[in-house]
Amino acid sequence: MNGTLKGKAVHFDDRHLHVELEDGRVISTPMDWYPELQAATLKQLSQYEFICRKTGIEWEDLDYQLSIESMLGYRVSREAA
Repeated sequence: MNGTLKGKAVHFDDRHLHVELEDGRVISTPMDWYPELQAATLKQLSQYEFICRKTGIEWEDLDYQLSIESMLGYRVSREAA
């Protein structure tokens, strides 16, 4: 994808992480894919910044980084692994 997935905004609800892209699309993935984020406070979640030319997201206080492209990948449940 060569960096075509560039973030514009990040939103959360009880079940999903939503990333709005610069081109208007929105990617949503289950919050339970990200235990570190799921355990964070709303204040911590709101303190993100885009990194790597807006192709990744970092929560510095949580020491957590996420590639936007990785949100499109298949996740194997931890129980099946």
